Amino acid sequence: MEFTDTGEGISEENLTRIFDPFFTTKEVGKGTGLGLATSYGIIEDHGGRIGVRSKVGEGTTSQSNFQLTLKNKLSRNRAK
Repeated sequence: MEFTDTGEGISEENLTRIFDPFFTTKEVGKGTGLGLATSYGIIEDHGGRIGVRSKVGEGTTSQSNFQLTLKNKLSRNRAK
């Protein structure tokens, strides 16, 4: 799954830290810096990968990859 925006982009300095817990570029009281850290943990815990590439002035692309096997899908259907 991939999402791209045409916003202001993320600087190299910030890009290396965006998944760090409590990292935020927002004003004090405007964000906890836990959203991307939480997303990263959930996706990684389920065997997936998440990544971001960005260029200042051009935008940002976020990519998440999840592995789905037929075995898992069949097991869930049988449980119903």
